[in-house]
Amino acid sequence: MSDTVKTDENIDGDKRDFIFIATGAVAAAGAASIAWPLVAQMGKAADTLAAGSIEIDLSKIAVGQQLKTLWRGKPVFVRHRTEKEIAEAESVDVSALRDPQTDEERLVPNAEGNLERAFLVMVGVCTHFGCVPVGEAGDFDGWYCPCHGSHYDTSGRIRKGPAPTNMVIPPYTFVSDTVIKVG
Repeated sequence: MSDTVKTDENIDGDKRDFIFIATGAVAAAGAASIAWPLVAQMGKAADTLAAGSIEIDLSKIAVGQQLKTLWRGKPVFVRHRTEKEIAEAESVDVSALRDPQTDEERLVPNAEGNLERAFLVMVGVCTHFGCVPVGEAGDFDGWYCPCHGSHYDTSGRIRKGPAPTNMVIPPYTFVSDTVIKVG
């Protein structure tokens, strides 16, 4: 009798490939489930994100008045414009502006999709060197920056002076008819 044993084992390459792929997929899913919490903990905390936005009640701002508040350490102006201020902002020839924007482009639609022309929301910082402009002042009855003499109109657009661009419109949405969320 011979010491060699004969086997009729037929090696199936497809089964072996499937086992390798399945093992690799399980290993990748396991690595992802371990890595996900490590990456997620590096994000901003919920309290930090909440501090990054503020809600403003527009019903407390009388026509012709302006609310000044802080958002992310910057002043935010919310102006309840008069009909005269709205008409002045809409009558400007945009092609003559240094930073051409229509009044409509500087407004955000409410929940119904209509523009609230009466309310203008801006970051209250001059785009020249970061000073805080004075409201209802200047040659265009909008804002005037006393630091270097920039004049903004009733839509916050630069009209005269060294500022290169219009005052910034922060990201905001209407939470209700009378409340906006900035940030």
